[in-house]
Amino acid sequence: MEATNILPILKKRLAFLSGGKDRRSGLILTIPLCTEQTSMEELSSTLDYLLGIPSDKCKARGFTVIVDGRKSQWNIVKTVVLMLQNVIPAEVSLVCVVKPDEFWDKKVTHFCFWKEKDRLGFEVILVSANKLTRYIEPCQLTDEFGGSLVYDHMDWVNKRLVFEKFTKESTSLLDELVVINESEKSNQLDKERPPDCNFLPSLDPETVLQTGHELLSELQQRRFNGSEGGGVAWSPMDDELLAQPQVMKLLDSLREQYTKYQEVCRQRSKRSQLEEIQTKVMQVVNWLEGPGTEQLRTQWGIGDSIRASQALQQKHEEMESQHSEWFAVYVELNQQIAALLSAGDEEDLVELKGLQQQLSDVCYRQASQLESRQNVLQSAHEFHGTAQDLSQQLDGLLGMLCADVVPTDGAAIQQTLKHLEEKLKSVEGSLAGLREKGQVVMDQMSNQTTWSYGKDVPIENKENIDHIQGVMEDMHLRKQRCEDMVDVRRLKMLQMVQLFKCEEDASQAVEWLGELLDALLKTHIRLGDDAQETKALLEKHKKFVDVAQSTYDYGRQLLQATVVLCQSLRCTTRSSGDTLPHLNRVWKQFTVTSEERVHRLEMACSFHTAAEKVLVQASPEQGDLPVEVEQETYEEVETVGKALLDRLTVPVIFPDGSEQYFGSPGDMASSAVHIRDKMKLVEGRKLTLHEEDEDVEQLQYDQIHDQDKELQDDQELQEVDKELLDGEELELETDTQKS
Repeated sequence: MEATNILPILKKRLAFLSGGKDRRSGLILTIPLCTEQTSMEELSSTLDYLLGIPSDKCKARGFTVIVDGRKSQWNIVKTVVLMLQNVIPAEVSLVCVVKPDEFWDKKVTHFCFWKEKDRLGFEVILVSANKLTRYIEPCQLTDEFGGSLVYDHMDWVNKRLVFEKFTKESTSLLDELVVINESEKSNQLDKERPPDCNFLPSLDPETVLQTGHELLSELQQRRFNGSEGGGVAWSPMDDELLAQPQVMKLLDSLREQYTKYQEVCRQRSKRSQLEEIQTKVMQVVNWLEGPGTEQLRTQWGIGDSIRASQALQQKHEEMESQHSEWFAVYVELNQQIAALLSAGDEEDLVELKGLQQQLSDVCYRQASQLESRQNVLQSAHEFHGTAQDLSQQLDGLLGMLCADVVPTDGAAIQQTLKHLEEKLKSVEGSLAGLREKGQVVMDQMSNQTTWSYGKDVPIENKENIDHIQGVMEDMHLRKQRCEDMVDVRRLKMLQMVQLFKCEEDASQAVEWLGELLDALLKTHIRLGDDAQETKALLEKHKKFVDVAQSTYDYGRQLLQATVVLCQSLRCTTRSSGDTLPHLNRVWKQFTVTSEERVHRLEMACSFHTAAEKVLVQASPEQGDLPVEVEQETYEEVETVGKALLDRLTVPVIFPDGSEQYFGSPGDMASSAVHIRDKMKLVEGRKLTLHEEDEDVEQLQYDQIHDQDKELQDDQELQEVDKELLDGEELELETDTQKS
């Protein structure tokens, strides 16, 4: 019988075991009767329940029953005593009926319990409450009988409920755990037998264990507190009432089976986790080797343009996105496997390592193929981009080559030619880059493989390789055609540059020749102060004329070159109509001016030569006698001088009828004054010729006389020096002899 079944009856406190003991160490059973009518059936149920609590050993010592009839009627007390005969006749040793002080005295004579001892099987005594201590120690009596034993009936009921609940739950849990553990043991012995993973205990072992520990702890604490005061204040939670050893035994058994169950759960969890990992690994492997490999196998093209390659890259990114989800599962599984390997049993290590290796091989192989495919698409995209840029460059270059060249000047043509060369160089660099990128793509595709039926299978990329080689060959041919056209255009432009250069240099030659003519008229005006200077000016003029002749010849050659270049380029030039007549006109003017300059210098040289001849021969400053000058020399000086003076006043007349003077009028006047002065000097020399001859003779005589006198003085000085030298030598010999 369980307390929960009669809980309302137990709460009525019809009978209770206070935990007190009589002098024989028998338990005291108290039946407190009240003024109300007591149900014998409920009392019988209460007694049946209470008498089922003590152990057999405790029952063998017998019970002392205290029937508290102070608040009840005699017939009820009598009925209760007789009922004890039917309920627990063998276990009852003594029945103490607590009577009222004066109420039952007359009735006792009608029924003596001690006379019925043999029939009842136990002794019944009537005793007042204050004399109950004659049979039972006060410390074993509750306070209602004047004792000191503390008893709380509701507390006892609650603890009893806890005890019975724990006993029931722990026993049931123990049975379930034993079955689970034995079943797991059988599964380990017979590995082919499928385990029953759904068989779990109906109660939480942790909760049951906690309840048992709390119950045991409270029982031990109450007992400790009860014995602390030195008395023997037994509580209703004593060993004999709550069976503390039973609680401890249940806890020990429960802990043992729960430990085994925890190991079973760990093994189940590990096995379940291992099976789950195996399932997920196979899902990853099957997808990667199935749909994933099929996707890679079908995606092998590289496109024929940059737009097509971008579309293929987008498809590949979508495929990578699908693979990323499975790779994320791989990472999670790898972490789980690593955790199991670090804490797994030796029997699971081989299987776990095998799963990990299989998963890693498949994932790394698939990732490698994805990366290889991505590299091929990226290289193909760069190849198509370079091909597109190169095609645009070739189109631009071809447009430049097909456009007509409109010559403006040499600098513009040079700039255009430089731009053309830069374009061609850029095309060559782009073509080299295209070849390099094409080779990279072909190398990557030649190494590209796919996984099929457990082995690497090369991917057929002949169509892609032919496409790449075709693009490179087409670009090479287009580049060669452009190079040929560039060579033709370069030659034409260089001829244009040469034509403009020749025209420019021819114009420069005309300009230089004009500058020489201008310099000849404005700065070459001196005729010299003497014959030597005039001759130097004449030599200088010849060199000046040579420079002008070279300039004219250079201009003529340049103009002839322009004619040839114009014929080659099939175009007209300004030089043939303007520059050549201008050059010839300037050259004729220079020639006329140069001849006039030569005539004047030659006349000046003749004039100065004749004048100097007169002046030198008739000059007395030379120390010689004047030489007689012929009359023709005087006449030559006068004639040439007058002719030269007349020539200085005449302008240079050019072939076109224009006139130009040498220098300024002042410059010509200065030259004329110098010539007239020299003519006057010659005329003066002619008039004073005879006077100068006499002065010369007298001067010669004086010179001869002075020379004779100087010679005589020199001879006298030499004689004096000789006498002095002889005297010094004589003194030197005398000193030597004395020494």
